[in-house]
Amino acid sequence: MPRKARKKSSTGIYHIMIRGINHQNIFEEEKDYRRFIETIEKYREVSGYEIYGYCLMGNHVHLLLKVVKEPLEQVMRRICGSYVYWYNRKYRRIGNLFQDRFKSEPVEDDSYFLTVLRYIHQNPLKGELVKDLGQYQWSSYDKYINKRKFVDVSFALNILDNDKAKAIKRFIEYSNEPNNDRCLDMEKKRRITDEEASDIIKKVCKVKDISDLKNFEKTKRDMYLRELKEKHNLSIRQIERLTGINRGVVLKA
Repeated sequence: MPRKARKKSSTGIYHIMIRGINHQNIFEEEKDYRRFIETIEKYREVSGYEIYGYCLMGNHVHLLLKVVKEPLEQVMRRICGSYVYWYNRKYRRIGNLFQDRFKSEPVEDDSYFLTVLRYIHQNPLKGELVKDLGQYQWSSYDKYINKRKFVDVSFALNILDNDKAKAIKRFIEYSNEPNNDRCLDMEKKRRITDEEASDIIKKVCKVKDISDLKNFEKTKRDMYLRELKEKHNLSIRQIERLTGINRGVVLKA
């Protein structure tokens, strides 16, 4: 069945979401988050897009940007391809890191633009990672208040008020307003319990005691680890916790 055509934005502005394959993490440590942000900044100069907002979560990313010089597909190929190449070299892995096709939705008016920006910045809050938006360092929220860097904050602030100080005050108020915003997001995935994960490991690896997996020959062990991650959606942390296999080994398999 052919894929549904991507909706084009008349304004050139899109809300974009990319996610890890099978919901796997795409950021394992602080350096990974920083690298992705550096990648966005680098290709902004190459591709000529404007970046209005971003939020990097453990297994997915939200972006709010405007394409100018290059089409959206080319922009995302540059960003994703560069990061995956770096990530695979770092963790000595091969293959896809992101789900096949990024998601996008057009942003056609100022009202929805502000809704999307708030939605993106509230991701860590709704995910209960922080209690205050300013505490999360991997989003563009603080760029609107303190440091601009490569984020174009003027577009949103000018919508809110012509006076910069008043606009920033309004931005903070608006961003923290309780809401039921519904925008582009990940499908909700039911969490696999440790009991269910243990049964899966025993069945897939054909063992009575799941700790036996760490004694397997490397090639065989890594084959099973890949299957547990990619086909059965077990998280890296869960496999590590249940089998006793080092997290780095699970990650690189």
